[in-house]
Amino acid sequence: MSNVLIVHAHPEPKSLTSALKDIAVEKLSARGHTVKVSDLYAMGWKAVADEDDFTEPHNPDRLMYIAESRDAFAAGTQSPDIAAEQEKLLWADAVLLSFPLWWFGMPAILKGWFDRVFAYGFAYGVGVHGGERWGDRYGEGTLMGRRAMVIVPIGGRAPHYSDRGVNGSLEDILWPIHHGVLFYPGMTVMPPFPVYQSDRMDPDGWNRVVKEFEQRLDGLFVDPPIPYRTQNGGHYDSDQRLKSGLGDDEGGIRIHLVQPDDPKENLTAGNKQRIAS
Repeated sequence: MSNVLIVHAHPEPKSLTSALKDIAVEKLSARGHTVKVSDLYAMGWKAVADEDDFTEPHNPDRLMYIAESRDAFAAGTQSPDIAAEQEKLLWADAVLLSFPLWWFGMPAILKGWFDRVFAYGFAYGVGVHGGERWGDRYGEGTLMGRRAMVIVPIGGRAPHYSDRGVNGSLEDILWPIHHGVLFYPGMTVMPPFPVYQSDRMDPDGWNRVVKEFEQRLDGLFVDPPIPYRTQNGGHYDSDQRLKSGLGDDEGGIRIHLVQPDDPKENLTAGNKQRIAS
């Protein structure tokens, strides 16, 4: 069985978002998984990244957050709440993010969790740079080997978030989270679980949502992930631009998904195997 961390960001314990979090805890625990929950509002999580994040600042006269983050992570002088969340991430085999879509993104408290917990040396600034390699990121890194899934109730209707919808596709909206936050430090990213019109759910609709959600939880460790191209898998050149001949049949962010008809000579053996599987 596996370890699952749920990072939950909703201020109301009786909300639909919180109900989904509770179902995830119950369902995964019943399947034998060990579950931990970081309920950010209940924890009183400090969302602001500032000088208080470092118990022994290297430069007390001027805050350069990235440099202080690097030094504190290496020296073990991060604030205890940051270190505790990093330990949870290293413990986990899967990470679920539970939050409502607010203004096309995550609530500020969750953004602050990432700002502080994804420290230099932990989630970025990892690995050797040289040639076409720009460190261990986008499919590699400290959190490689873990699965991640976003659980995101949305007030709007599904057509509004489609490929021709006025709000833009949900795939595009979640790109900064899926690719830029989760895939960047190496996590394997699952398709999201959105719940549309979440603020006007009737009992029949809720029952359908619960059934679909339980199916997604059952497939957390076996369902296919979003097939993002890995940075160091031969897809990108030394300027980190997608190589010619790749993604020609797609547009926008979808060019960064592995395609079945990608020219195999442009890819490393590892990614050839990924396509074959």
